[in-house]
Amino acid sequence: MNDNEEPVNAREEGEPDNLRLVHLLRAVTVEFGLRQADFAARNGMHPTDVRALICLLDAARAGEPATAGLLGARLGLNSAGTTAVIDRLEGLGHVARVRDDRDRRRILLRVEPAAIRLGREFFGPLIDGMLQVLDSFDPAERETVRRFLTATHTVFAPEPRP
Repeated sequence: MNDNEEPVNAREEGEPDNLRLVHLLRAVTVEFGLRQADFAARNGMHPTDVRALICLLDAARAGEPATAGLLGARLGLNSAGTTAVIDRLEGLGHVARVRDDRDRRRILLRVEPAAIRLGREFFGPLIDGMLQVLDSFDPAERETVRRFLTATHTVFAPEPRP
């Protein structure tokens, strides 16, 4: 570089790599979406039904009561749309409506074991592959990936979810 050239801004140097990571993450999410759509088509579901099952499984894992209200909020659906999704999933035998043991007036949604098995058969090999990739990372690298994904999720879901 001669004296007349301006140094390249450090931010500009990092931008292409960062942008490549954003594009790679986008490619992964597109691929996930395609796999979810394929799973839905193979099993007589709408892609929203698959997202609903994922939301219900996530709620169960987090120990949250899975209600129609929670599902609608997470999927961005009105009550009629939420009811339609639940009715479809119940009709397919993937979800059951059960009374809450603590408040008998409240109806909870439960993913049926057969639906969980169906999901594992399809998505299990993909999850196993991702776990193998993560096993190749040391704990500090996994923590960096966790920090990145958590912060990125915050960008996409800036408001607290119910």
